[in-house]
Amino acid sequence: MATQRLGLIMHGVTGRMGMNQHLIRSIVAIRDQGGVLLSNGDRVMPDPILIGRNADKIEALAKAWKIERWGTDLDKALENKDDTVFFDAGTTQMRPTLLAEALRAGKHVYCEKPIATNLNEAVEIARLAQDSGLKHGAVQDKLFLPGLRKLDMLRRAGFFGKMLSVRLEFGYWVFEGDLQPIQRPSWNYRAEEGGGMILDMMCHWRYVLDNLFGEVKSISCIGATHIPERWDEAGKSYKATADDAAYATAELVGHNGERVIAQMNMSWATRVRRDDLVTFHVDGTHGSAVAGLQECRAQSRVTTPRPVWNPDVKQTMNFFDQWQVVPDSQVYDNGFKIQWEHFIRHVVESEPYRWTLPEGAKGVQLVEAALQSWKERRWVDVQPLVV
Repeated sequence: MATQRLGLIMHGVTGRMGMNQHLIRSIVAIRDQGGVLLSNGDRVMPDPILIGRNADKIEALAKAWKIERWGTDLDKALENKDDTVFFDAGTTQMRPTLLAEALRAGKHVYCEKPIATNLNEAVEIARLAQDSGLKHGAVQDKLFLPGLRKLDMLRRAGFFGKMLSVRLEFGYWVFEGDLQPIQRPSWNYRAEEGGGMILDMMCHWRYVLDNLFGEVKSISCIGATHIPERWDEAGKSYKATADDAAYATAELVGHNGERVIAQMNMSWATRVRRDDLVTFHVDGTHGSAVAGLQECRAQSRVTTPRPVWNPDVKQTMNFFDQWQVVPDSQVYDNGFKIQWEHFIRHVVESEPYRWTLPEGAKGVQLVEAALQSWKERRWVDVQPLVV
């Protein structure tokens, strides 16, 4: 067995997501396991160079994780022909420009979502990637979560029968910053800096809905800025200009042609009383299931209890106890790491790969449709996206 090097330019990894999920739990973890295994038994070892604007942060991060190469000059990094992949987890506003620079420098590209702040830029960069002949991908990490993989297994097994509906509940309370320290960056609540619940999360829901439940055909959405004033990292108050919650209903065409209704509630101004920070409740004629990040519970048609409506008597049924746990039938690795391994194999040995930039553009399309629905207070059709 041989091990080959893969030079990797990682941009924007000093932020929470880029550092924790992509650098530490993906690339460092892949390095520590001995690389990515190829179909012929060889391995690929990623060799990253960390690039960012703050030299002190980049150097400290590199030293902490024993990464030899780091710098602040992206143009110089792109000139290095020994580094063939560019990854971006920086700001959404800069992403299309950075991806275009990398593609023109002959680099394969992989990036966080959203791939752009608007559909025109998303389609433009997706077309550039396709025309370049280079490999490209967008993060679609939710598809690799254990809970959703179990949910998808139930779907593929025909457990639901005719799928009827999906209810998605996402969110938690993000501290304003005056009494408790904030746990999300302040730019998330500034529209002028690329913040907003709809822009951040609707990209996720598009690929989850399309892949697991059915193709999105139309959407009705209303957004809200429930918390109008927040405090930033320096403790200074500021006006929140971005939506911190959204409530949407979508019509889907299921994998068997059935009409599926999806309801999506997402909020950074809600307190959690459910199984997880995000839950997907799927109802079908033959069974129902509820999945969180890690676990999934199911209830079949023949085990469905018979509750009786009587508002004058205290409820005696414990509805949570009436669901069967879907067991762990395999070891579930980190979802970001799994997709990184797929992308590396796609680059090195052309493994089939469907999570491309055009798929990322579909997420931005749903963002724009949701924002249009909110603005115009109506249903908006989602047309097939041609890239």
